[in-house]
Amino acid sequence: MTAQNPRKILVTSALPYANGSIHMGHMLEYIQTDIWVRFQKARGNECYYVCADDAHGTAIMLRAEKEGISPEEQIARVKAEHETDFADFQVAFDNFHSTHSEENRHFSSEIYKACRDKGHINVRKIKQLYDPVKELFLADRYIKGECPKCGAADQYGDNCEVCGATYTPAELKNPFSTISGATPVEKESEHYFFKLPDFQQFLKEWTRSGTLQDEVANKLQEWLDSGLQEWDISRDAPYFGFEIPDAPGKYFYVWLDAPIGYMASFKNLCDQRGDIDFDEFWKKDSTAELYHFIGKDIINFHALFWPSMLSAAEYRTPTAVNAHGFVTVNGAKMSKSRGTFIKARTYLNHLNPTYLRYYFAAKLGSSVDDFDLNLEDFVMRVNADLVNKLVNIASRTGNFIAKASGELSANCVEQAMVQEFIDAGDLIAEHYEKREFSRAMKDIMALADRANEYIQEKAPWAMNKEEGRQQEVQEVCSVAINLFRQLVTYLSPVLPEIAEKTKEFLNLESLDWEARRNILLSHKINKFKPMLARAEMDKVTAILEETKAELEKETGKPADGKKDEKPAAKKDEKKAKNKGPELREDGNEVIAETIEFPDFAKVDLRIARIVKADHVEGADKLLQLTLDIGNGETRNVFSGIKSAYNPQDLEGKLTVMVANLAPRKMKFGMSEGMVLAAGPGGEDIFLLEPHDGAQPGMRVM
Repeated sequence: MTAQNPRKILVTSALPYANGSIHMGHMLEYIQTDIWVRFQKARGNECYYVCADDAHGTAIMLRAEKEGISPEEQIARVKAEHETDFADFQVAFDNFHSTHSEENRHFSSEIYKACRDKGHINVRKIKQLYDPVKELFLADRYIKGECPKCGAADQYGDNCEVCGATYTPAELKNPFSTISGATPVEKESEHYFFKLPDFQQFLKEWTRSGTLQDEVANKLQEWLDSGLQEWDISRDAPYFGFEIPDAPGKYFYVWLDAPIGYMASFKNLCDQRGDIDFDEFWKKDSTAELYHFIGKDIINFHALFWPSMLSAAEYRTPTAVNAHGFVTVNGAKMSKSRGTFIKARTYLNHLNPTYLRYYFAAKLGSSVDDFDLNLEDFVMRVNADLVNKLVNIASRTGNFIAKASGELSANCVEQAMVQEFIDAGDLIAEHYEKREFSRAMKDIMALADRANEYIQEKAPWAMNKEEGRQQEVQEVCSVAINLFRQLVTYLSPVLPEIAEKTKEFLNLESLDWEARRNILLSHKINKFKPMLARAEMDKVTAILEETKAELEKETGKPADGKKDEKPAAKKDEKKAKNKGPELREDGNEVIAETIEFPDFAKVDLRIARIVKADHVEGADKLLQLTLDIGNGETRNVFSGIKSAYNPQDLEGKLTVMVANLAPRKMKFGMSEGMVLAAGPGGEDIFLLEPHDGAQPGMRVM
């Protein structure tokens, strides 16, 4: 569906808690949502993206008290920090509000009263642990003690981190309040419950209506089959939140008014704008679409409690609830001690947000699988795809257009090829729509490979040296620029900064999806300016070190991580050097330690074409090689073959490289592989050159 028949869409992300900073785990969701929203807007749909800070609860009240400020001051300060982080990551909310707002108070009270008046609220007394010093009831996380199963000390009130046992806070031995240190006492209080079992049949149908991912619906089916329980929606004073109507001293539990914050933020946007009809998106028979993007850990609130409350209050339910998995770093849970519990601001202090937006997109699908941020792969993928493939197209051809009076040719000499790129947008759009971003990126980069192959085949730099071929150069480069325009159009939801720079470069007002159908002919463009620097591994290392330093500042203790690994490795290396060469039984030196075949099989040997070769300033032995390893993917490699080869003699030759060697940070830049050569040294260094018929990308068996 395009601009001729636009959809009306409201999109939300889960509300960040106003008690701490945004980190990488959060950013996955907001970037995922932002990409989907930008795609919808690029397609011409009427799409709004709203969010808010989740600003209520005991934790916020206690933190404000600790810092000597009011809760309102606390949430205002954190909200400003959150908004800055989101903006710097190019997450473009249409409105970012707060659950501590009059709009949220209004809708929370309205929905509660509707549930109460229809008999869906139950009131009864329960017993809870109470802090006699702070004079407040204690949630499980504010109670510690000894595990009733194994006796481990300093365990929280719901489960033991040592033996894995689960229990109630009342079962803890020698319990104490983490707030005051006092021994909790049991105290009775009247609580308000939402009668979730009333909605058993409704939820059985709703959760199987296509609104949820299959794996989520299957998990919820287990809960439905085991029987739903009433949900405690009240908390006792003192509590920072909204007081329940007609119930003095009782407050809405934070998770009741948090999702209602979506409605409140949108109402706030409607009131600001004046041209958006709130009811058109939220009334029971609405034809508009409503999408929630959330983490899998809060699916019960969004797919059980939330639709039930909406149904009871006669509001519409979500069109879809899209859940994602957790973020791991280098295959492990995010860890402060290892420096991998990375705050958004810490990342931004060192690296361009464009890198992370692309990496998330390149690996994200529509499932709830966990997402691994592999830091070496991150650097290599960003450089290979964005710098070597995408931006390379414009940088290699833009200057030739500038020399041709800055105007693209009047005719397209590769009409069919450009049309194929235009037509590819339909399938790419389907991938975006289904949140299969990794598939979209794969298709886009395959097109980028083709564009680079075309440029390499035509070699406008060589053509330009020949008399009378300048018009051909202009035509070839005009094709390349048109292909680049298509690629950036498809990537614009992911790379808004690159899209803006491209609009300036190409002198375009829009990179909207439908605008791509018009090929640029006799079109004036501006001089090409660098769009994106290479990602450097030392910047990633700086992020990890800064994160560890933050932990040390917080705790006063050094971050442990895995600091002992490198010294141990160096110790072993020193020991090996002092030991001398290992000898065989016949007295000859063992050349290398033997390895098993499975280890050797891991080595990925590929045919590569040397696209470009350059001297490295300040290096006596190195040449810098740009290698084409097939499908348009290029790698930057530093090789110690300067004594044997002139750079210009290497360009166009085929060689063999180790393609899966981990990137290595060198003084002169990042080396992304290794070319294979043999010989005694000096001028006698011989690159391995494949036989005729070999092509870049072929594996060497």
